[in-house]
Amino acid sequence: MSDIMIAPGATIGILGGGQLGRMIVLAAANLGYQCHIFEPQASCPASQVARHTSANYDDWRALKAFAADCDVITLEFENVPVDAVNYLNNDCDTPVYPGAHVLRVAQDRALEKTFLNNAGIATAPWAEINSLEDLTASVKQIGRPSVLKTARGGYDGKGQLKIDVNTDLTQAWHEIGQVKCVLEGFIDFTMEISVIAARNLRGDTSAFDVVENQHKNHILDKTIVPANISNDIAHKAMKSALTAVNTMDVVGLLAIEMFVTPTGDVLVNEVAPRPHNSGHWTQDTCVTSQFEQLVRAVCNLPLGSVERLGDAEMQNLLGNDIEDWTKILAEPGAHLHLYGKADAKIGRKMGHINRLIKKN
Repeated sequence: MSDIMIAPGATIGILGGGQLGRMIVLAAANLGYQCHIFEPQASCPASQVARHTSANYDDWRALKAFAADCDVITLEFENVPVDAVNYLNNDCDTPVYPGAHVLRVAQDRALEKTFLNNAGIATAPWAEINSLEDLTASVKQIGRPSVLKTARGGYDGKGQLKIDVNTDLTQAWHEIGQVKCVLEGFIDFTMEISVIAARNLRGDTSAFDVVENQHKNHILDKTIVPANISNDIAHKAMKSALTAVNTMDVVGLLAIEMFVTPTGDVLVNEVAPRPHNSGHWTQDTCVTSQFEQLVRAVCNLPLGSVERLGDAEMQNLLGNDIEDWTKILAEPGAHLHLYGKADAKIGRKMGHINRLIKKN
């Protein structure tokens, strides 16, 4: 099985139809693959560029028909129900990468942090929270300030509360929804960084350069390449990323977000088994983009070169930012990527710009 390659001309199924799915489709087309999207939403960015099955993830008949049209299946977001992935892989006999074992870990912050720590990867101090009593005891142990996050779901700052000296814990527990959570110690970090690692079925691995991420209102604003860090910190970040992708037995991509502390420690914040916003710069600044690398990995092709052509910057376009598209197109060296979304809501990711700042 580890030597079987899925050749161009085959069909890649993609669970999820957002902008990441759209960009996977475009990269796959360049290598001669067809794509089929499975996404409950009737109108989605990826449906504009690929075949689309619009059905719920518990629609077994639709999933079976979808699987029959695909030679391999991957995903563009990590909250696909594990039952659906198991059904496609086991009952429909169509391989899904990354598999259900990866999703189980990525969908639950407590499992994720347990996995990372067991693999020898450092994280912030944390505790699993299942009750107000757990929260009270853990805040005493971990201290304030700290951050309470729902174990499942939540992104771009959603599903989390800061616990500071004035926070009423009873109120916080009710506000978070009285669901399974993790409490994390508050990290005094100097920089947020990330690495995107790839692994194919043969076990070959590769990772893109470490990047710096700058956020506004808990949403990624800019990614700067390369991160302004020492070789020692870059080595620690790369080691954590490759350890995680190998230990988790990922086939595909794994994005690893990390904090750099004032003392030079690198602490992993979270992982995502899919293409990542902080990897969009690779589209116009690397020999191989993160999206092409995903296609190569799940089809068990040789992984592409991650050579960087220069220093770069990626900037997200949120909401009405896309109204400046004509100015961006007139900007020398700017590469505009729009996602085809109809409604420019506040904070919604509508596109991004890649800029090559300096050539190597």
